[in-house]
Amino acid sequence: MQIDKLRGRELDQLFNAILSLRDLEECYRFFDDLCTVNEIQSLAQRLEVARMLREGNTYHKIETETGASTATISRVKRSLNYGNDAYGMALDRIKKKEREEQTE
Repeated sequence: MQIDKLRGRELDQLFNAILSLRDLEECYRFFDDLCTVNEIQSLAQRLEVARMLREGNTYHKIETETGASTATISRVKRSLNYGNDAYGMALDRIKKKEREEQTE
């Protein structure tokens, strides 16, 4: 795992802070203080690219709809294929939660 190179007190503190957030509003507030708008948008864009790649969309369609560069799309695809399956895990959980909310 590449993240092992980064492990340490500061990163643990960051991840524990994220895990402490209780709802979407707290996430918005925390990330607004923590990151620039461009940084937040880049993170969101990568997750959307991952979702679209998993759905079988072409690079062209992803580039057109998200504005992501082909380099970003390639990097996300490499993570999907050879990474830690974290994109898949998160996207599957989001999809599951959305289905549960629809049946309530």
